[in-house]
Amino acid sequence: MSEDFELDTDDLTRRMEGAMGALKTEFASLRTGRASASMLEPVMVDAYGQKTPINQVGTVNVPEPRMVTINVWDKSLVSAVEKAIMNSGLGINPQTNGTIVMLPIPELNEERRTELARVAAQYAEHARVSIRNIRRDGMDQIKKGKNDGHMSEDDQKIWESEVQDLTDTYIKNVDAALENKQGEIMQV
Repeated sequence: MSEDFELDTDDLTRRMEGAMGALKTEFASLRTGRASASMLEPVMVDAYGQKTPINQVGTVNVPEPRMVTINVWDKSLVSAVEKAIMNSGLGINPQTNGTIVMLPIPELNEERRTELARVAAQYAEHARVSIRNIRRDGMDQIKKGKNDGHMSEDDQKIWESEVQDLTDTYIKNVDAALENKQGEIMQV
């Protein structure tokens, strides 16, 4: 390989890991019939004039398998927390007892499971698109290096192959994560 050109594959790997991390966070927000504090991570509350993560306005607990509670620290934010949960698309109706917002997790019916599996597939597709965009950035760097005369055609093919292998690995990881999540969702 040419000494003049060096592709930062660590940067590409780090960015693809970031796409996988974002996918895992999105998957954690999809409920599978069991209560989980992580399902509330993407929920943002209008608090003090800005969007705030729900775990920064109260304590999130899972006291039993089908219940999540949020002990809201500021009583004036209780209605904002309720509204944020109702508008989040989680399909949960909050119940309030003073400053405690209770979220009973209903059993998932077949229709809701199918819908959640479809949402998981959309999240996975967004991750794949992100990974392919990172691949395109890497390929553009390689083409620029070739056009600037920093590498031969053989070197270009070697770098392109390396970027493609990295991309294929991460796409397989996304597919495996999606398969696991859909299996978890469809499990009765």
